[in-house]
Amino acid sequence: MSGRAVPFFCPYCGEESLVPDIPEGATGEGHGHWACRSCQRSFRLNLTALASATTVTSTSRPTSTNRPQAITAPEENG
Repeated sequence: MSGRAVPFFCPYCGEESLVPDIPEGATGEGHGHWACRSCQRSFRLNLTALASATTVTSTSRPTSTNRPQAITAPEENG
């Protein structure tokens, strides 16, 4: 597994001609920098959080005992 996240397209123009771009004078901080050859823009990818996959395994269906009851308005007399 690579330590570098690879983008599939440029977020500005949508082209796929991306190359890693290490800024001048960067010492170890060039990780995640990319440049687009089409629009000549550069951008950086950052990891913001790790998402965990959760699955719902509940197979129970509502029954008449736990189904919400319909609320009816009282009849008006008169």
